[in-house]
Amino acid sequence: MPSSTPAISECTIEQWQLPNRVAAIQSYRAGGASSAPFDSLNLGLHVGDEPERVHHNRSMLLAQMTGCSTIQWLNQVHGTQVFHLNRTPRLTPDADAAVSRIAGQACAVMTADCLPVLICANDGAEVAAVHAGWRGLCDGVIEQTINAMTTPVNQLRVWLGPCIGPSKFEVGPEVRDAFVQHEQSNRLAFQPSSADKWLADLQGLAVNRLLSLGAGNISADRRCSYLNSDLFFSYRRASHQGPAKLNGVTGRMASAIWIKANA
Repeated sequence: MPSSTPAISECTIEQWQLPNRVAAIQSYRAGGASSAPFDSLNLGLHVGDEPERVHHNRSMLLAQMTGCSTIQWLNQVHGTQVFHLNRTPRLTPDADAAVSRIAGQACAVMTADCLPVLICANDGAEVAAVHAGWRGLCDGVIEQTINAMTTPVNQLRVWLGPCIGPSKFEVGPEVRDAFVQHEQSNRLAFQPSSADKWLADLQGLAVNRLLSLGAGNISADRRCSYLNSDLFFSYRRASHQGPAKLNGVTGRMASAIWIKANA
């Protein structure tokens, strides 16, 4: 992250400090049933993997989630729609964020370079998960999610999950322009690359948004999904390094948070 970005707590999800009644999980690419190029814990049904393998992988993930009975999956569309979980889980709504105050139901988002954002009330009464690709982040998906929560922003803690890092996320000038038009200080999250391209710091841009909203308790896993091929799926890595016929074909990881039932 750029040196101008305010310091945040650097930690994996296993190290993130949560209230006793709340739990969170970040999946990794290994340990599942899927074959290449989805090897092996692919959790996305929309990427071309065999559905029965994906369902098996999802069941394996749920088995690790103590106090959780249901994972609310989303059909992510790089937008800003926020889905409120209720006592009757809905089949894959079109949304890029979910909010819950119901124990036992997990908010989850899938990524393979985009930024997962998990949010928790300090008292453990409310949780949220956000899928923040550059477009959703620029359009305000984090703001929409926090506005949808009943907990005041200064009583929230936020975790930014692994995503494509600033040394590998090359974007065009239109992406930089969109963020700079929103806030001039976002210029510091872009470094010049080659041929009118820019390297973008996705986590840094998210931190800027969170600070502008008044969030102060921010943690982040700074590992790059592109560089850590043994740990993470990466759409852009698959696009750059895979066979042309499999351009961008890869699996999806999940980041989930829930209020534990009977906690």
